[in-house]
Amino acid sequence: MPVVVVESPAKAKTIEKYLGGDYRVLASFGHVRDLPPKDGSVDTEDDFAMKWEVASDSKKHLKAIRDALKDDNSLILATDPDREGEAISWHLLEALQSSLKGGKDVSRVTFNAITKAAVSEAMKQPREIDQALVDAYLARRALDYLVGFNLSPVLWRKLPGAKSAGRVQSVCLRLIVDREMEIEAFKAREYWSVHARLATPAGQEYDAQLVSLAGSKLERFDLPNAEKAAMAVSAVTSRDLTVTSVTAKPASRNPWPPFMTSTLQQEASRKMGMGAKACMSAAQRLYEAGLITYMRTDGIDMAPEAVMAARDAIKAKFGEKYLPKSPRMYKNKAKNAQEAHECIRPTDMMLSTDKLKVTAEDQRKLYDLIWKRTIASQMEAARMERTTVEIGSADGQVGLRATGQVMLFDGFLKVYDQGRDDDEGEDSARLPAIGEGETAALVAKSFEPEFAKAREKGDSAPDAPAGQRAAPGLLMNDAASTAARQHFTQPPPRYTEATLVKRMEELGIGRPSTYASIVTTIQDRDYVRKDKNRLIPEDKGRLVTTFLVKYFPRYLSYDFTADLENELDEISAGDRVWRDVLGRFWKDFSKALEGTSDLRIGEVLEAIDDALAPHLYPPRADGGDPRQCPLCGAGRLNLKTARSGGAFIGCTNYPECRYTRPLSSPDGEEAVGDRVLGQDGGDDISLKSGRFGPYVQRGEATEDVPKPPRASVPKGWNPAEIDLEKALQLLSLPRPVGPHPDDGELIEAGIGRYGPYVKHGRKYANLPEVDEVFTVGMNRAVEVLAAKQIRGRTAATPLRELGSHPDGGSIQVMNGRYGPYIKWEKINATLPRDVSPDDITQEQALELIAAKSAKKGTKKKAASKTAKKPAAKKTAAKKPAAKKAAG
Repeated sequence: MPVVVVESPAKAKTIEKYLGGDYRVLASFGHVRDLPPKDGSVDTEDDFAMKWEVASDSKKHLKAIRDALKDDNSLILATDPDREGEAISWHLLEALQSSLKGGKDVSRVTFNAITKAAVSEAMKQPREIDQALVDAYLARRALDYLVGFNLSPVLWRKLPGAKSAGRVQSVCLRLIVDREMEIEAFKAREYWSVHARLATPAGQEYDAQLVSLAGSKLERFDLPNAEKAAMAVSAVTSRDLTVTSVTAKPASRNPWPPFMTSTLQQEASRKMGMGAKACMSAAQRLYEAGLITYMRTDGIDMAPEAVMAARDAIKAKFGEKYLPKSPRMYKNKAKNAQEAHECIRPTDMMLSTDKLKVTAEDQRKLYDLIWKRTIASQMEAARMERTTVEIGSADGQVGLRATGQVMLFDGFLKVYDQGRDDDEGEDSARLPAIGEGETAALVAKSFEPEFAKAREKGDSAPDAPAGQRAAPGLLMNDAASTAARQHFTQPPPRYTEATLVKRMEELGIGRPSTYASIVTTIQDRDYVRKDKNRLIPEDKGRLVTTFLVKYFPRYLSYDFTADLENELDEISAGDRVWRDVLGRFWKDFSKALEGTSDLRIGEVLEAIDDALAPHLYPPRADGGDPRQCPLCGAGRLNLKTARSGGAFIGCTNYPECRYTRPLSSPDGEEAVGDRVLGQDGGDDISLKSGRFGPYVQRGEATEDVPKPPRASVPKGWNPAEIDLEKALQLLSLPRPVGPHPDDGELIEAGIGRYGPYVKHGRKYANLPEVDEVFTVGMNRAVEVLAAKQIRGRTAATPLRELGSHPDGGSIQVMNGRYGPYIKWEKINATLPRDVSPDDITQEQALELIAAKSAKKGTKKKAASKTAKKPAAKKTAAKKPAAKKAAG
């Protein structure tokens, strides 16, 4: 019986169902080997030899495969049809060499969809492992290792607080930082437009925009202020206006091509607010369930049989008129589409979302998006008519234009229209569409009877004769019907995950299988935060990017990174030797590393300080020197490092002046310097800025009182609004509420590490709002403490029940102190950050439980081995460590 190996248990279960009892299907649970996370795993002195290590969790999966191969004579590697899938198969083959002796047959099969037909057909077409794809994987893995394990230590030594750097992720971070710098450097420019409310002879009203003045075309910034705009309004209202022409032109819109990885991630972000990682996780579940084709691809073409199936579905669901005469064909734009070549599409075109047997909401929504996009891509074009009305004065000094559009046939728009990343602002170069729905058509029809007749016949519309009145003179000369509107140019928008992936794709940075992990990594390392779906660089991210651009400019270059990606593509096509690519890269990269060996931290900080000066020291409202210390006035502000890592702004006059502030203040808060708020009991009460944010302090440090009373300003309080009264409230905490009615022990209210609280003895209970700390009374405090006590005594209520485990016992989604988790018997498995407790499926939960159980089992084995060792050996084992520590 052949042994078939795939990546995941869910995929194994589906494939085993299709293949029946003639095959045994096992899961490798992803990669079984990787480079050990230590120096020397890629030997640059030995032709880039790579030392692989089997992951501890993978040993039991490999054992299961080895055990199966004892009785079976062939191994079929059926991992995913891309570079990563080819690499997993190669690793499996290498790790199982000892079990493949004795003439056992090994083959590789791939399928783009997990359906019975696709799997059965793949089994008839076995092949060998594609070494070119493996070589491309080896080159990419070695490059990422060499950059990460050589560049990250440079960051740690030269830039305290930095976490790590990566070959592609650092370039991705630079995109976000560069965009933020553009936004900060942007200066808005004012301009005005003039709009008139006009009426047709039939009385229908519509808007027109001024497009020419004084006989010349009106450019965007020709009305730069209110005075010029008022003069333009006067020019319009002082003249009679007539229609000079009415034209109606047919237009059409063709559908978008089906999804590939990047466009799926973009659209899921636009329409569902779904991050790249969450999108790919949901798509993976749909693929493993056999509902969609493989989801990591840069191809947009569709298999001929799928095209015909889509056309059949269109005809059945929407009718003949929505079906074009011939199929639509889409070609790949990627220079070298090395991932799975087909687009992302449903495996069954007749399976719409209402018939889908999937309970997870994120999967249902994503499937609906994929189904609609695929079906729409093969539908008829949308047809519309665009009407333009030109209006002018008899002397030619004033010209206005109204435009409108009416839908004649919705075509593919009946099913789907692509979302947009950013709404066009008022500074758009396009004229706004005037009139909604059929208004524009009615406007055009009313000008000329012949025009209306032509429309009814379907003929092209003639121009209306010049001189046709646009409206009664009273309406035209009424100044209230004409108005000027003020506009300001807008800065470029911050990236969303969708627009970031789109930009990376445009630049040729990264590939389908890497987008999600890259975007996730820079957020996990606190280089970037996401706020209202926008990506904002943290100060730490700015420092890292500035350092790398300063000292490793070539490797932060967009062009260099894209060229290297192209070389990796050429390796996968068999046109380059992977070790040659590595050799050229390492020769130059190692020299760049050597160039930073003598750098001092002070020198690095000075260079970063200069580069970030516009961000760190914005212009002052009074026009003074932004680097002058606001506390002592004698020192200058500059970048400093903290002992705990990270950086802050401090005064050069230290220790005489102890002014400090964070690199930047939180959004919506005003940066503050040290200032005295008033006096209380003879002590100065001051507001100060520290490394960890603003705080209030009573008095100053002296020999007798080295640490004067302090209290941090709570989150949500604007430091600029802190006055003496609020400062004294903070310094008075914890506040006594009164003796508990049951035992007389004091209840206190305060603000701690985890927020506002009430305390009774050793028992704490959180309060929902900071302000309640200063107002909470005895009844409320006792109620909150009692509720906390009840929650502690009774079993927590599950958020969701996910059914029974195959080994018995129920699987539950619980809410814990550190977030939601999966509970089964004594196993508690934390939910990944990108998985919602409302959407997790039973299959996902089983995988988390299995992984946690395996990890727990490994720890138990290690503990039992230690327990079995004689006491003398344990003591002996500790001696070398003690010597080492002493040395």
